[in-house]
Amino acid sequence: MQQIDATTPLPEAAVIFARAGVPVFPCAPGGKQPVTGQGFKNATTDLAQVQAWWHRFPAANIGMPTGAASGAVVVDVDVHGPVNGYDALNRADRAGLVSGWGLAARSASGGLHLYFPATEGVEQRSWQAGRAAIDFRGDGGYIIVPPSRRAVGGTEAVYRVERINPGRVSTVDAQALRDFLDPKPPPRPRPAGLAANPSEAAGRLAGWAARVPEGQRNSGVFWAACKMAENGVDPSVAAGTLTEATEQPDFDAREIGRIVVNAYHRVHATTPTTRTEQSTGPPTVDRCRVAASRAPTSPRGL
Repeated sequence: MQQIDATTPLPEAAVIFARAGVPVFPCAPGGKQPVTGQGFKNATTDLAQVQAWWHRFPAANIGMPTGAASGAVVVDVDVHGPVNGYDALNRADRAGLVSGWGLAARSASGGLHLYFPATEGVEQRSWQAGRAAIDFRGDGGYIIVPPSRRAVGGTEAVYRVERINPGRVSTVDAQALRDFLDPKPPPRPRPAGLAANPSEAAGRLAGWAARVPEGQRNSGVFWAACKMAENGVDPSVAAGTLTEATEQPDFDAREIGRIVVNAYHRVHATTPTTRTEQSTGPPTVDRCRVAASRAPTSPRGL
């Protein structure tokens, strides 16, 4: 990364990564969507392939798979919407959970990517902590790397290397960070009649979601995530299972993860109301029921 700055041409930067043993793949110019058939699964260090890709797409952004595939995981701090991820990052830093990063890069939208070495022999799946505006990019995910570019607010912004840590670099405990940023709510009583085995329920629901027609994909995944939440499936398991079953080049792990987060928030925020509250307040639209009405027939027993 020391050879790359904001002025390095994208084809040259892609070759530098590949020569350094970092697998890369092309993403849409000015965007994040992969332009290869299998996205991050096509990432390679093969110089001939990398050169061919960027000869064909000279303005393509550079994607890097995270986790064991590249040997790096990334803590992704977001600043979109009403939540500023830097607040949560500062709390995690004071708790000693994000020290030891090797490189810090500024994202095109003003967020921050902290790169850590992957923990050898340990699978750390990607996840999102939506309420904290921090995501984790690990196994099954990817990140856009400098000097890629995106159009933000009508102007071109560049992913930049902010700082290289000259001190000690160490791995990050992704599960401990997630538990700190998004603590699990106390377990809820299981409604009668639901599946006794959450893993079995997750597998059946993910298999059903994978068969939903493309035009109903979002609502199908949302409904399946709602049912997983009702069945007591851990949200990280739900996100991982649904990603493995439904991920497509135009429907990636990040989008699926956001749908799962929204579904779990919806289910856990739903509480019974009294007759008085129902009569005086505005009607509540149950998004899980709406999703179910738009999706094909759901699997029996769930």
